[in-house]
Amino acid sequence: MIPSSVTSSSPFDTDAPVLRTERTILRQWRTDDLPLFAALNADREVMRHFPTTLDRAQSDAVAHRLAKHLHTHGYGPWALEIPDVTPFAGFVGLMRVGFDAPFVPAVEIGWRLAQAWWSKGYATEAAIAAARFAFDTLRLSELVSFTVPTNVRSRAVMERIGMRHCPEEDFLHPLIPPGHRLRRHVLYRLEADALACGTR
Repeated sequence: MIPSSVTSSSPFDTDAPVLRTERTILRQWRTDDLPLFAALNADREVMRHFPTTLDRAQSDAVAHRLAKHLHTHGYGPWALEIPDVTPFAGFVGLMRVGFDAPFVPAVEIGWRLAQAWWSKGYATEAAIAAARFAFDTLRLSELVSFTVPTNVRSRAVMERIGMRHCPEEDFLHPLIPPGHRLRRHVLYRLEADALACGTR
């Protein structure tokens, strides 16, 4: 059954570039990803560094937006599949930064995985593949990534793929209210010649 939030014009199950690594597949979103994505977004530990968890309708709306970006632009936050392990582990990929900041316009590389797939190298492996696609296929010169200072897991992935922290460019996220504990963000940059060579 297709959720009520998914319409006949939805971007799910549409054509999009597919990336493959030794252990993962980065692909377009499918409607059957939605329950697993909703469970991920309802997990307080996964969402610790975001303002709030998401209910099913909110989660479906986010998935729709990510899938539409991938379908429209030919790149985006791909659904992450781990063959023979799980059909959906989260997402990894690229997205145009959609708010005003000194470093915009820019393309962000980011990820969000369910807890079961943390600390196994999947995010790093998939992020390297996404970054290679950005540099080799899209011919982008640079990617950015950002998070709150306390998100040490995500920052570790940024550093493992070769990103450098630019402390002079740390910023207050304009979509998070003034005074909120998560408003301050650290900014990382990645250029093609700094991309890590490994896959994990």
